[in-house]
Amino acid sequence: MKPRIGLFTGDPSGIGPEVAAKLLADPETHVRAEIVPIGDAAPPCPPAQASRPAGEYTLGALRAGIVALQANTIDALVYAPLNKQAMKLAGLPHADELHFFAELLGHTGPVSEINVCERLWTARVTSHVPLRDVAGLLTVEKILEVGRLLHRTIAKSGIASPTIAVAGLNPHAGEGGMFGREEIDTIGPAVEQLRAEGCDATGPLPADTLFVAARRGDFHGVVTMYHDQGQIAMKLMGFEHGVTVAGGLPAIITTPAHGTAFDIAGKGVANAGAMREAFRIACEMAASH
Repeated sequence: MKPRIGLFTGDPSGIGPEVAAKLLADPETHVRAEIVPIGDAAPPCPPAQASRPAGEYTLGALRAGIVALQANTIDALVYAPLNKQAMKLAGLPHADELHFFAELLGHTGPVSEINVCERLWTARVTSHVPLRDVAGLLTVEKILEVGRLLHRTIAKSGIASPTIAVAGLNPHAGEGGMFGREEIDTIGPAVEQLRAEGCDATGPLPADTLFVAARRGDFHGVVTMYHDQGQIAMKLMGFEHGVTVAGGLPAIITTPAHGTAFDIAGKGVANAGAMREAFRIACEMAASH
């Protein structure tokens, strides 16, 4: 049977409705899945700007999507880009929609954004924090948590034995302690524990060459230590088709990695590549679930 994919058109003031419409206009979309639309044909929201009405509409639609997942009327949720400022204006109490989903699902375990580009999956140990704070935030347990979560999520996409690379923090992965001891004291022990648990993990590896190997297919996934360490590489690999997967949740939820692009909203020129990729990954994860 085809998976049932809930499709939400995203923030109505941005390019979300356009990229969702382009996905729906592709005949292959309906071959791969049964689409369950989530949205309103005429929400009263000002175009090309963050607003409270758009945020309220977005939060309501996301709640409807989670209810559908919990009721098993859809197998996965795919949503077009959202605007965090609009959701904050509407009263979102969380830093992002990922933790909003966790609350609605009653999930208290670890969660993490997982970015996918060209079938390479990445997750980060620290995210939206000052760079000077990163070293002090790294612990063996945090690295283990992210490594386990990434391994489980990739496995859910149908890859039975994912290979995971773990990046070092310092230049040349510390060069044996010459440029820092995080690789010796924290990252290395975490990698050894992952391997002891049956995860095919390698590292710590120098981040500047790790992604060269990952792009040629040596690894299915990469654990990075901080935000830009992975994000710069992934966006250079393919900004227009990057996808974010909600990692750790007891549900399949995907979205394009780009934003609402207010500057081109309503012009009919938005690239739907990332939307198609988010849909493809959701279908594959649902089929393997």
